[in-house]
Amino acid sequence: MYTIKEVAEKMDISEHTLRFWAKSGLIPFIKRNKNNVRLFSENDLGWVRIVKCLRSVGTENKAIKKYIDLCLVGDSTVKERFEIIKNTKTRAEQQMKDLQKQLDLLEYKENYYQNIIKNNLTDEWNPMNNAEQESIA
Repeated sequence: MYTIKEVAEKMDISEHTLRFWAKSGLIPFIKRNKNNVRLFSENDLGWVRIVKCLRSVGTENKAIKKYIDLCLVGDSTVKERFEIIKNTKTRAEQQMKDLQKQLDLLEYKENYYQNIIKNNLTDEWNPMNNAEQESIA
């Protein structure tokens, strides 16, 4: 069994977030000891993993709760859960494409600035450098 602090460290999630998820019913079956401290089992860590995954791609808590509730119903909901995961994966893939475009631009700018530094050039794309020329004209 793990304390909330141990789970937070192990899963790289804040204790506050874990408490919120637990109160929201996103991590069912968490036990408490005699001092009312939450104790997480290995099984609970599985719930934390899927909730963290779904949250990381922007899934709203309400939708995650629906997914969790479907899990609790059992195998009769496998098709519904499959659709949720499939749609979430599609969103995640689009996010990855968008992030790749941003990364490509950042890489281009990094190389651009390295060239300026290496060759002691003026940044011709900086509007401040062009503002002086416009005021002279």
